[in-house]
Amino acid sequence: MSDTLFGTFTDEGQYIPRQVVENDLTGQSLDDAYSATMVEVEDGQIVNGVIVKVDRDEVLLDIGYKSEGVIPSRELSIRNDVDPHEVVALGDEIEALVLQREDKDGRLILSKKRAQYERAWGEIERVKEHDGYVKGPVIEVVKGGLILDIGLRGFLPASLVELRRVRDLQPYVGKVLEAKIIELDKNRNNVVLSRRLWLEETQREQREEFLANLKPGEVRKGTVSSVVNFGAFVDLGGMDGLIHVSELSWKHVDHPGSVVQVGDEVEVQVLEVDLDRDRISLSLKATQQDPWQEFASNHRVGELVYGRVTKLVPFGAFVQVGDGIEGLVHISEMSAHHVDLPEQVVTPGEELWVKIIDLDLQRRRISLSIKQAAEGGVVAAEYQEAFGEHMYDAEGNYIGPSYEYNPDELTEDQQAWAEYYAQHPELDPNDYGDGTTGPPTAEYTEPVPGEVAEEEAEVVYEDAEAPADQV
Repeated sequence: MSDTLFGTFTDEGQYIPRQVVENDLTGQSLDDAYSATMVEVEDGQIVNGVIVKVDRDEVLLDIGYKSEGVIPSRELSIRNDVDPHEVVALGDEIEALVLQREDKDGRLILSKKRAQYERAWGEIERVKEHDGYVKGPVIEVVKGGLILDIGLRGFLPASLVELRRVRDLQPYVGKVLEAKIIELDKNRNNVVLSRRLWLEETQREQREEFLANLKPGEVRKGTVSSVVNFGAFVDLGGMDGLIHVSELSWKHVDHPGSVVQVGDEVEVQVLEVDLDRDRISLSLKATQQDPWQEFASNHRVGELVYGRVTKLVPFGAFVQVGDGIEGLVHISEMSAHHVDLPEQVVTPGEELWVKIIDLDLQRRRISLSIKQAAEGGVVAAEYQEAFGEHMYDAEGNYIGPSYEYNPDELTEDQQAWAEYYAQHPELDPNDYGDGTTGPPTAEYTEPVPGEVAEEEAEVVYEDAEAPADQV
């Protein structure tokens, strides 16, 4: 008599049932001998057996019952849509849970994954009780996170995959990850995991050392790891720090993505290190030149600067006079005559000369004047360079082009102006009220008593078309 309850396989993989030879009953009746070879099963029971057939839709398992048990392909693995040949092979000895002792076709229905599930729950409950961790491969990306095979389907939320949030989860498929169990509900078949918690615990010593060596005021290099609505996270090589949106730039920032992108290499200054909460506050703009400081260093009250009207408000107009620098022209400084509304004098987008009448660096405020600019004055250095030094006197006042030079000694821009006025002799080179290019002069006409009140004071601007190489 064979020493096994199961049959065998040939070298070609053909299953040969166990042979019962003559006179092997040893005194038993045939019914008793037959009953002794049968396995009694009940729904929910876990049984052992040998794989005797693998098809695309199902697997047959010999458990010593009157017929082979059927394991539908969906009951083979916790993974979805798997090929049965990737899970089991002929001759494998496995455990299965009895789902139905006899279906409508009289078949014994089994489940490998349910047996695995029952075994895994006991182990997972033990791990949770002892505050341990589980380990398994990532088998699937689902909405909001990953699925780990830990004997059953464990859900790892995207926000808990790393110390910082990860947007692309696909590269994790196939990787083996460790994680802590943070939620367990057998009735709902719900297991929630956290790899971030596991990382924090295993890296706590290194994190504490990193934070202890990080001092406010230090400048560090890092890589932008994540961009969110309220700022950007930067990997400093040991931990992530946050650049709040207000610390990204000296200019107004609508969204952090307009300043930095994931993967950008940046240089940041450490603002604060919170040892209790393991948080690092960073600043990108602190490593850059403060445009207000730069403007204040290069300009002084009384200078003329060129700007563009950006916004009108009931009390005046804001004019951009530098990169990220705006000043206010109060309505009282718009014209020599009374102005009811700013739009009576200027419009958004208009470019014009203004005079700096106050510069408060501490409060980051600049007061400007259009009417005082019309009186002339010292032009800021950057505009002197643009128009040519020969157009200004020793005090920096704009005097316009001069032609009392030897033509052989004229610079290129002087020569261009000379040729221009040679072609237009009717234009007086000293009277820029006729439309020549340049900052405002001191010429304007006081309103004549008795004239219409709405008549504006004649403020003379030099806006004639200049030669192409002077634009």
